[in-house]
Amino acid sequence: MTLVAGVDSSTQSCKIVICDVDTGAVVRTGRASHPVGTEIEPEQWWEALRRAIADAGGLDDVAAISLGGQQHGMVVLDAAGRVIRPALLWNDTRSAAAATALVTEVGAASFAERTGSVPVASFTITKLRWLADAEPQNAALVAAVALPHDWLTWRLRGFGPDNPVLTELITDRSDASGTGYFDSRSNEYDRALLSLALRRDASGIVLPMVLAPNESRTAGALVIGVGAGDNAAAGLGLGAHSGDVVVSIGTSGTVFAVTETVTSDASGTVAGFADASGAFLPLVATLNAARVLDSVAQLLGVDHAELGRLALEAQPGADGAVLQPYFEGERTPNLPDATATLFGLTLASANRANLARAAIEGMLCGLADGLDAIRAQGVEAKRILLIGGAAQNEAVAAIAGQVFDIPVEVPSPAEYVAFGAAVQAAWALSNARPDWPLEFSARPPHDTRAVIREQYAARR
Repeated sequence: MTLVAGVDSSTQSCKIVICDVDTGAVVRTGRASHPVGTEIEPEQWWEALRRAIADAGGLDDVAAISLGGQQHGMVVLDAAGRVIRPALLWNDTRSAAAATALVTEVGAASFAERTGSVPVASFTITKLRWLADAEPQNAALVAAVALPHDWLTWRLRGFGPDNPVLTELITDRSDASGTGYFDSRSNEYDRALLSLALRRDASGIVLPMVLAPNESRTAGALVIGVGAGDNAAAGLGLGAHSGDVVVSIGTSGTVFAVTETVTSDASGTVAGFADASGAFLPLVATLNAARVLDSVAQLLGVDHAELGRLALEAQPGADGAVLQPYFEGERTPNLPDATATLFGLTLASANRANLARAAIEGMLCGLADGLDAIRAQGVEAKRILLIGGAAQNEAVAAIAGQVFDIPVEVPSPAEYVAFGAAVQAAWALSNARPDWPLEFSARPPHDTRAVIREQYAARR
């Protein structure tokens, strides 16, 4: 049996799956935690990766490995290959003012045309501008800029402060497309934007070489794939192809499509990322997803299972009750100071079942708005793959079949980012993308109830 490994180095933890290359069956797994915070010493990612590999029984019998990782983070290296300062993660918002300044200087339409996206605080380019302004002494030392998965791949190949060959940094289109200074149509970096961000000539700064999805490097006998950003890796793990839309209900929500269509949204609603197969990955993110259900379940004094049971007692539309679920402000639409609002309560509709249903409908309507924004960019959507812990709730799946106007399928729970990285490792090993089977836990009836979204839109 030939084995391949995939890694998900996420914000919270490092997870690894080791799979049979012929069937995709998971043979063993490992895991290690990451420290909490919005900035971290990259060496802690490296130590977590090593612990996760050990927890999975090591790599002695593994032929190939690839790493998926959290997007956008900023890892800056000096000429000796040393990390200059702790890496800023995607969720570090101190670069929000830098994002506004850069968009003002370049123009939203120009950014969208040159890179496919209008940068927000999560993007690498905004963190580099923050570095130039807040820590100019550190910005002056920058000899290379990497993303989390780039740096980990470099370390796994034997590079680092003891072997500082910066030109051996590699990445893929998906992660590069989230930097804010890469054009995934030409597959080239926009160094003028990089220079603008750092407020200095960036022509000599090393950026990771962008490899094709099936390209690899080696460390001894171990084949090491190019890696991918987390959403793109999840798309690979789900076997998503053109026409598929992935809706992920996690702490935040994401909606992304795999498409051959290039998108360029000057409004900034849709980020025009690349995927990990050679196509594109237009993506919309929302701040309010599973935690909406957490809040309402706590208010009702029930767990998620009981929240779902209550919701299914109510009729579609919750007798007019509408929850606009902006508990933490919102990113799509861009309303950072917004709060949640419950509309439409009457003496007849003010009951526990309607409140439970309004919570699920409101959360899903926000994601459905994201799907509409992606389709407005010319992307065809034929099927929704609904993932994330909340997707396994029977009521969430059933109501999704009523909110969305295309069929919904719920894949079985799995570590899809790590699994997608394993797909990429197998691809690098054999030069053919594997077609591993995908299992499903639910296929709710396609039963669109227009009243749900009509009520939600009326309260927007």
